[in-house]
Amino acid sequence: MINDCFFKLSGAYLFSEIAQKVKAYKAEAPRADIISLGIGDVTQPLCPAVIEALHKATDEMAVAASFRGYGPERGYDFLRDAIVEHDFRARGIDIDADEVFVSDGAKSDTGNFQELLSKDVRIAVTDPVYPVYVDSNVMAGREIVYLPCTAENGFVPQAPLLSPQVGKNTSPLGEDGRGLVIYLCYPNNPTGTTLTRDQLKVWVDYALQNNALIFYDAAYEAYIQSEDVPQSIYEIPGAKQCAMEFHSYSKTAGFTGIRCGYTVVPKGVKSERMKSEKSGLLETISLNSLWNRRQSTKFNGTSYLSQRAAEAIYTPEGKTQVKATIAYYMENARLMREVLTDMGFTVYGGVDAPYLWVRTPNDMKSWEFFDWMLRSAHVVCTPGVGFGSAGEGYVRLTAFGTHENTKEALRRVNDKL
Repeated sequence: MINDCFFKLSGAYLFSEIAQKVKAYKAEAPRADIISLGIGDVTQPLCPAVIEALHKATDEMAVAASFRGYGPERGYDFLRDAIVEHDFRARGIDIDADEVFVSDGAKSDTGNFQELLSKDVRIAVTDPVYPVYVDSNVMAGREIVYLPCTAENGFVPQAPLLSPQVGKNTSPLGEDGRGLVIYLCYPNNPTGTTLTRDQLKVWVDYALQNNALIFYDAAYEAYIQSEDVPQSIYEIPGAKQCAMEFHSYSKTAGFTGIRCGYTVVPKGVKSERMKSEKSGLLETISLNSLWNRRQSTKFNGTSYLSQRAAEAIYTPEGKTQVKATIAYYMENARLMREVLTDMGFTVYGGVDAPYLWVRTPNDMKSWEFFDWMLRSAHVVCTPGVGFGSAGEGYVRLTAFGTHENTKEALRRVNDKL
């Protein structure tokens, strides 16, 4: 028998549906020169430091003395030590190397980590939301609670502690947050918005008070420009007792085709299991050791080449080169914000993230505006409603194109308005 939960999923994954629509239009209009500002894939080549590391690692694999087979499931020490030193200790955050698990990207781990938890756990996600958080838990049959993030609330998810009515709980989370897992992604995909330290502290405090867990997706932290926006949830006191953090090199260093990222699981994050049904006694379990057991069983480790490539971005040359690529994309974001605003669009994001969240004109539905963009301007966007009901009336644009294509796409849209 099939797992019936799979039939609760929408008919197609959002980006697969977009690809099918674009393919169908290309068949209709084969001469159309289509520019994609929809799917968040990078366009700039890997930086020289990474290329050099890849070549060196490849040469090592050609010699018996330096050949590498299966690597450690947690990742090689050389990369985990670099992560701890440069991503955490350099920012005053105390993380140990055995709390870092190297993976093939944040998408896999954000979808897989929920396997450790009971089916009865409630899942809280922002709306709009990155679809993987929802779909992976729908597959497991879990209850999902949506936290609307709209222009009216500044795209900040509302916890009971943030209730605007004193003495009245207006949060979808209800009165009790126990047994709750909260997915937070900041800088946010898809809206490109952020949380300040004070806003993120509310969620950490809430999780600690309610024995809830936070799955914090920090895939876009390298794009943060504002001083009051934390680059890690572990900048917030107490987060090491309630939060896992997911990182990706896909957008940081252009690794969408290389595949490498990492997840931090602090040893202080623990959960419970029923030790004995008869006695009702509970046993405390370390999620760090449990995740290590899961990875050892289901994952053979990220490739040696990918990990050497990731190590290279922490060298002085690698840091400089990666920052230059990020600056390239953020210049696209700046230009898009400026030009689209001048056209009369309402635009959010694009300041601390490579995504722009754009309100559709004249109350057009998200897919309606997607069709208009594709057919009139030959530009692909992502319909906001594909990220959740609160995304209706918006589209997401990405800044990952080339300068030339970004400028051309903006010109086409302006000409067709």
